[in-house]
This record gives sequence, C-alpha cells and structure tokens, in this order.
Amino acid sequence: MVRSKTHRARMLRRNATQAERVLWRAFRAMARPERIRRQHPIGRYVADFAIPSRKLVIEIDGGQHASIVARDSARTRVLEARGWRVIRFWNNDVMSNLEGVLETIAAEIERAPSSPRPSPPPRGGEGE
Repeated sequence: MVRSKTHRARMLRRNATQAERVLWRAFRAMARPERIRRQHPIGRYVADFAIPSRKLVIEIDGGQHASIVARDSARTRVLEARGWRVIRFWNNDVMSNLEGVLETIAAEIERAPSSPRPSPPPRGGEGE
C-alpha cells in the first residue's frame, strides 16, 4: 500500500526522537514571527523542521546518521536544488547545548532572506 507524505509526516511527528521533542518545545516557547513546521514534506523528503518563509530546513541527526553520510549529503543536495538551505545538528548537541543550537538557528533565520509576500490586489474596481 502506498502511503502519502502527509501520513508519513504524521507518523514521524508521533514517533519523534527525544531531541526533536526538546527542540520543538523550545520553538513553541519562543516568540517568533516565522512559522516553524515539524516533519514538513518537501518533495520526496520529510524535513525534521522547516521554516518555509525562509526556505530553511533544520535536521536533527542521531547516531544512525554517521553511517549514512552519503545519503544525507544527497538529500541535502536535492533540497538545496529546490532552493532550501539545510542546517544539521546532532541529537547530543540539542540535548547538551540547546541554547547554542537555538542561537545558531536564530542566526540562520536572520541570514536567510524572507520570501516576498504577494502584493494585495488594488482596491476598487478596474480603472480606479
């Protein structure tokens, strides 16, 4: 049976790692103008966290990622080709240095240009 990316994202949210839960709680506690999405589908991938307005993906990697570096690199290249920037942190970085991780993320958000919002349609009717 083929499952949708949305279904997969929901499953990943329900089965988040401890580091993902800690980071999500920290995001929710912050006052921030950008909307941060967790387990956000992008193409054939599901990003741990994404800030669509800044085209920024935040990946939290566990020990299993040490053995799949080539696959992670390929994934990053695909996301970058779609215009996303990808930053990665190890689980233990989130758990032992949450403030440092949040500072790095804040700096990346500031560095990234925000996506332009479409202009609202002009008021009134045609010719006014």
